[in-house]
Amino acid sequence: MLVHLLRTKLLRAEVTAARLDYEGSLAIDRELMALVGMLPYEKILIGNLANGERFETYAIPAPAGTREVCLNGATAHLGKPGDLLVIMSFTQVEESAASSWKPRTATLAEGNRRIVRLENPEVPTSLLTTFQR
Repeated sequence: MLVHLLRTKLLRAEVTAARLDYEGSLAIDRELMALVGMLPYEKILIGNLANGERFETYAIPAPAGTREVCLNGATAHLGKPGDLLVIMSFTQVEESAASSWKPRTATLAEGNRRIVRLENPEVPTSLLTTFQR
């Protein structure tokens, strides 16, 4: 049997822009995505801590180093710059492996430029040096 578990999470990611004229998705700085192993075009679930909205879309990589988190298209109606988001992706794991499963998560601060907490990282040290600690 397979169980559905959290795979990656960016906690307290700050919305930097909202583009209503774009077709859809959530643009995320590719370094933020790499920090937790989130994949381009991966299905994601987003929770907006400011207004309680929850929605699904897919992640698209924004330019590295910009720390951009941009609501695109219809999702632009569900938040505004400055809102804090929880961005999650999920996977299916064999039930026998579920008890030892550990998601890769990062808690962000200061406009997505500082890592407050990093859990189960598999990222190169060179990437970590681009963030404030």
